[in-house]
Amino acid sequence: MEDSKVLYQEKTELLKALSHPLRLQIVRGLLVGGCRNVRCMEEGTGQSQSTISQHLMRLKAAGVVKCQRSGNEMYYEVADPGAAAVVAALFGDEAGDYNCPCAGLQSEEG
Repeated sequence: MEDSKVLYQEKTELLKALSHPLRLQIVRGLLVGGCRNVRCMEEGTGQSQSTISQHLMRLKAAGVVKCQRSGNEMYYEVADPGAAAVVAALFGDEAGDYNCPCAGLQSEEG
């Protein structure tokens, strides 16, 4: 029973991380467009660098995204296949719609 409580808590944290419209837009943009830097996200969302960075920090803390440095730039990608599955369910997307390695983990056919 304790294991199920932990599982429900983990899923709740994922939903909280995705529960802001801009964070949802960032995650879907990363899934569709692949790995991106903040400048690309600014152009795609119309939001400021500082606003996007704050939301990325929240997503990173929840394990939804991960980042990698390339020179002076940080590039972000979705790290959590569960987040990809939630976004796909919300928007009716298919795994093939995404340009993200983690999205393929959810597309096993049985």
